[in-house]
Amino acid sequence: MGHILTLNSSNLTIHMIGIGGISMSGLAEILMHKNVRITGSDIIESEITERLRKKGAVIYNSHNSSNITNQDLVVYTAAVPQDNPEIAEAKKRGIPVIERADLLGAIMDQFSNSMAISGTHGKTTTTSMISAITIEAGLDPTIHIGGMLDLIGGNTRIGSSSYFITEACEYKNSFLKFRPCLAVVLNIDLDHLDFFRDIDHIRSSFKAFLGNVKTPGIIVLNFDDPQTKELAKTLTRPFISYGINAPDADWTVENLSFEEGFSHFTVLFKENHWGNISLNAPGVHNVSNALAAIAACHAMGISKDSIIRGLELYKGPHRRLEDKGTINGIRVMDDYAHHPAEIKATLNAAKALTGGRLICVFQPHTYTRTYELLDDFSRAFDLCDQVIVTDIYAAREKDNGLVHSRQLTEKINLNTNNAIYISGFDDIAEYILDNARSGDLILTMGAGNINKLGELLLASNK
Repeated sequence: MGHILTLNSSNLTIHMIGIGGISMSGLAEILMHKNVRITGSDIIESEITERLRKKGAVIYNSHNSSNITNQDLVVYTAAVPQDNPEIAEAKKRGIPVIERADLLGAIMDQFSNSMAISGTHGKTTTTSMISAITIEAGLDPTIHIGGMLDLIGGNTRIGSSSYFITEACEYKNSFLKFRPCLAVVLNIDLDHLDFFRDIDHIRSSFKAFLGNVKTPGIIVLNFDDPQTKELAKTLTRPFISYGINAPDADWTVENLSFEEGFSHFTVLFKENHWGNISLNAPGVHNVSNALAAIAACHAMGISKDSIIRGLELYKGPHRRLEDKGTINGIRVMDDYAHHPAEIKATLNAAKALTGGRLICVFQPHTYTRTYELLDDFSRAFDLCDQVIVTDIYAAREKDNGLVHSRQLTEKINLNTNNAIYISGFDDIAEYILDNARSGDLILTMGAGNINKLGELLLASNK
């Protein structure tokens, strides 16, 4: 695989199934920069597919065997089933077929300074922070993230140096295909239970991921997270630790304060004053993400001045407490949080941003996650004045009938009695416009298409 990616050949064609995905589209851009011809398929038309078309990709809006002709390689995402007609046709024709993570791993191998940021939560934000720092330091990195970052004009940046920065997702053990020089573990939590058996299975996968870090390499671990700290006990190689509430960590903070939701803090390295930081990203969870970025970039030899400037200039990626606008004095924000731990952290940050009521519209993501973590979800919304629960976003799954958003609504009400279920976005928008008042904060939340609701609300004011 590696030899394919070192060729700058206009005769090489790669087909990508699910090319409109946030990761696949970024990989397509990186390959096109290498003069590889790209074809792809996706059933959803989007700004991403349109952008790729303008760059020269040939994209089909259906999964059909006729899309496979004489390509040299076919790449698919983990969400694509093996009975996909394009995979079947490629195998029939003897065309090599690989998964997205294999491609990303092969691309990473072309860079001598590759950084992979892992964890159940916070990957996109921390990767974005590290990206901001390395750009500020003049390292000219290639960047591949799971969100849209205005700093790089999308989800991918093509650099000309040896530095490569990416997220490392644990789902289906994708990150085991990576061999980075530096790896960060932000946290290890119960998630993706359509693949993992339990927390021990998840932790063992993270251990295997760290085992793939090149020697000597750099490992950065969050000591505030109990599962990550437990993992640290099993490692035989050196690592760097950080934590807000971990006095035994190499990197920690003091004098932490918040002003209108935004943090100011002093960073300590090995118990000595290192520097002072003011963040433009709200919430204590972003203090932790920033500390991870500081630890990683310091270990890579980046100067203190560049680290501090990069963080203070940092603006978050889209869909991470993104301010969408205001209607009739009502603030509308959007966030990607779709796991109970993420929801709690995001709501804690959002609560500090409003003097009025906090109204959350939550779209659960996948039936498996909703069913397996139903009790945890039901306890995650205590900071809200009201929760509007809408239908589950199926993503890669089919409705198995085991769980419905009404059940989640009922369970939330057993705990905090602040939830209602509304199915359609138009009905939710009408309810909010009838019931919200000036000073309230409306937070749309979930990993599906719930961000469209905020746009619907704001459009009603035009």
